[in-house]
Amino acid sequence: MAATSKKKTAKGTARKSTKKSASKAAKKTARKPRPSKSDEARWTFLTNHSHVLICLSIDPDMTLREVSNRVGITERSVQRVLAELEAGGYLERERLGSRNRYTFRKTSPLRHPVEEHCTIGDLVDMVEKKLR
Repeated sequence: MAATSKKKTAKGTARKSTKKSASKAAKKTARKPRPSKSDEARWTFLTNHSHVLICLSIDPDMTLREVSNRVGITERSVQRVLAELEAGGYLERERLGSRNRYTFRKTSPLRHPVEEHCTIGDLVDMVEKKLR
């Protein structure tokens, strides 16, 4: 049987408090258990930038929604990635009616010093070989 006691509220009226209701409140605010290793997001060797680039290199007419579904990020994230790639001079955007077509400069070097000896074309070619 739960122990009861009376506590005064801010208005001065008495209300009942039980240990049972306190434990219910604790359960509601308790943190959820961490997901198991199999449920956690997995990391990859390539970034979202490279995933977007590869998708659009394979099919330049993909919509942002199709790219976002394929890569697993939001459409807004795809827009941000494309804006960054365009600002960096890695792609050109061509407007075709209500859609865009993206063309990448495949001779542009990759950005990090470790892989700057490789080009976008090298990266896309490496991945495309397995997709064909």
